[in-house]
Amino acid sequence: MGKVIEPAGTGPASDNKVQDMPLDTALPETAVAPATAKTDWPARADALAQTIAAQAAAHDADDSFVADAYAQLKAEGFFKALVPAEFGGGGAEIAEICQVIRRLGAACGSTALAFAMHSHLVAVAAWRWRTQGAPTEGLLKRVAAEDLVLVSSGGSDWLASGGQAVKVEGGFSITARKAFSSGCLAGDLLVTSAVWEDPEGGPTVLHFAVPLKAPDVEIIETWRALGMRGTGSHDVVLTQVFVPDAAISGRRPSGPWHPLFHIISMIAFALIYSAYLGVAEGARTRALEITRRKSPDPHVAELVGSMENAFAGAEMAWERMVDTAQTGAPGPDSTNRAMICRTLLAHGAITTVERAMEAVGGASFYRDTGLERAFRDIQGARFHPLQDAPQRRYSGRVALGWDIDA
Repeated sequence: MGKVIEPAGTGPASDNKVQDMPLDTALPETAVAPATAKTDWPARADALAQTIAAQAAAHDADDSFVADAYAQLKAEGFFKALVPAEFGGGGAEIAEICQVIRRLGAACGSTALAFAMHSHLVAVAAWRWRTQGAPTEGLLKRVAAEDLVLVSSGGSDWLASGGQAVKVEGGFSITARKAFSSGCLAGDLLVTSAVWEDPEGGPTVLHFAVPLKAPDVEIIETWRALGMRGTGSHDVVLTQVFVPDAAISGRRPSGPWHPLFHIISMIAFALIYSAYLGVAEGARTRALEITRRKSPDPHVAELVGSMENAFAGAEMAWERMVDTAQTGAPGPDSTNRAMICRTLLAHGAITTVERAMEAVGGASFYRDTGLERAFRDIQGARFHPLQDAPQRRYSGRVALGWDIDA
């Protein structure tokens, strides 16, 4: 068995102890910094965008993590922006941080997407505390007081989860390999899950969080990808990591939809897809800058008009996603709206970048224009759940009144 990891809440993250994730386990009180005046988070993002944009091409060229951008975001308080002000955070609304991620995406898709993965975990925890009275206060206070960076393994887990949890005395031994762990090189806690073969209940997903610097937790640098190269979405390997019973913060059946995932679907994808809208917006802006210098041409005008249609559709879908995340009630219908918008936004954003390249012409093939990187980055919009075919099946079942788990 691997090194024992102590129960949540017994010490600081640097002590390599399992911490709470935003489900059901409370943590003890943590000192809270006094609330500050309301921050204009989108304006603060705009102030950083030019610097972050200047760094983006270098990270794309050598597959390196956007560590400098992360350091700048941390210095400006972005990682605790979504923590309620009464817990020492920035008190930002989900819609504000969607705007932030959109603006960062126009500068550097990788920075925006990696930051979105942290942000959706904090947003869900804050929503559950505020709306359901869930015991996520301890995690939120720690994110604020210790400036923690959370890493999601949701991209490699979703409803079924992955990895093996074996029951041992006092807890579970976890062995798993979690791909697509964006931002893990700068992360403090991996918010993850594994499957336990419960002799009574069958395959059961256990939720917990593990410090990324804990013994028996290893980052394998696998991330050499088509696009979003700076996200550092490497594999995180857990080898017989002991997680005590007290640190298991949630249990659910493997496979079926669970109320938690309706909350995640309602909130997380508005934040995640803000990054892709930003990438598309950056490509649109660049294409207009270049094509305005050309002599009037009917064909170019038609391509730009097609780009404008695609971007308008993506932006409308994004606005609906953000509104649902900000004001919706979680459940199959809200998930359906969010996932339809996710598909529409993805299609519109991809088409926006394609038309931007066509309007610019052969110059878009050169890296210096930035459109070639946007084309590669935007392809990531295809691969987050629910992907196109599963989304259509889900939406069809909702419309027909059929069981969404069948």
